[in-house]
Amino acid sequence: MKEPMNGTVLEHKALIRKELRQALDAFGTQERAAASEQLCRRLAQLPVWLAARSILAFVPMATEPDIRPVLLEALGAGRELAFPRFEATAGVYELCRVGLWDELVPGRFGVMEPDAGCPIILRNQLDLILVPGIGFSINGDRLGRGKGYYDRLLSGVSGFRCGVAFDCQIVTSLPVEPHDVRLNCILTPTRWQQI
Repeated sequence: MKEPMNGTVLEHKALIRKELRQALDAFGTQERAAASEQLCRRLAQLPVWLAARSILAFVPMATEPDIRPVLLEALGAGRELAFPRFEATAGVYELCRVGLWDELVPGRFGVMEPDAGCPIILRNQLDLILVPGIGFSINGDRLGRGKGYYDRLLSGVSGFRCGVAFDCQIVTSLPVEPHDVRLNCILTPTRWQQI
């Protein structure tokens, strides 16, 4: 990843975002599926996953690791699974528990989220938070899509925060701003790095 000679943190983030999106776009469908399967196997064996009773997850977008198999297993095992739901009036994400995968519907940003009937859960009731992103640094910094919604969500939750990514999304360092929330670990198909 190239470091710009000058410019603001926002410009630097935009440049890194562009480079990482290009890397993700170049990742083939079969490679993505194989890497997702490997990541799911790794996640399913982690002590932090096995011990978690209440998990905040995300429904992956096309360019993100497909973690649905382990999430479906968790639901089937009766573990408490929650997902973010965008609350347009306040412009924030609220956390809602789902009991069935069918309770997820297309949300405001094209991401699947809990339907209106799913109960809101308290942010301090989570054991594990699986976090998506465009990129992650090896020291736990996260680069999101640029709107700050997820950082606001993460700033108010308790629990172990784990970035979930493909290996091509990991960089040595990322520019950070005061509102950026550091993660506790990074999970990829080939590594588990606790910070």
